[in-house]
Amino acid sequence: MIHNIKFRAFVYEDESADEISQAILNILPEAEIEAEEAEGLLENKILILTGVVSKKRYTKAFFNTLLESVDLDKLNDDLERKMDEKGNWFLRFDKSDAFDEKWTILDNGDSIHLKVKIAAFPAKKQIAVDKVREAILN
Repeated sequence: MIHNIKFRAFVYEDESADEISQAILNILPEAEIEAEEAEGLLENKILILTGVVSKKRYTKAFFNTLLESVDLDKLNDDLERKMDEKGNWFLRFDKSDAFDEKWTILDNGDSIHLKVKIAAFPAKKQIAVDKVREAILN
């Protein structure tokens, strides 16, 4: 059902890259994390952690854990708003909760960003929404 999961998280100067990496691994245990240095607006150093998980067994494990870990009614209610026209589902998880192995979905703020590509043919929003909604409700 999921083609791949791309992730991104920003590590600011007052945060630990090891802790944010562990938070990512608590959500995506098989993730291979790449780091890139960047500079913020105020010339502060930022580390950007990114990667892609695409093996089917890992994406399936992620989705199954997601269904066990979050409020399914909220997930279902937010589905249309968080899916783009090409079937990409955008989720954000609280970094500190993820470090503590809790999956808290956020709408904004400093978080771990996921772009989940839903396997839908043709790749259209409504087909992807229907596939995810069916999985949530069953």
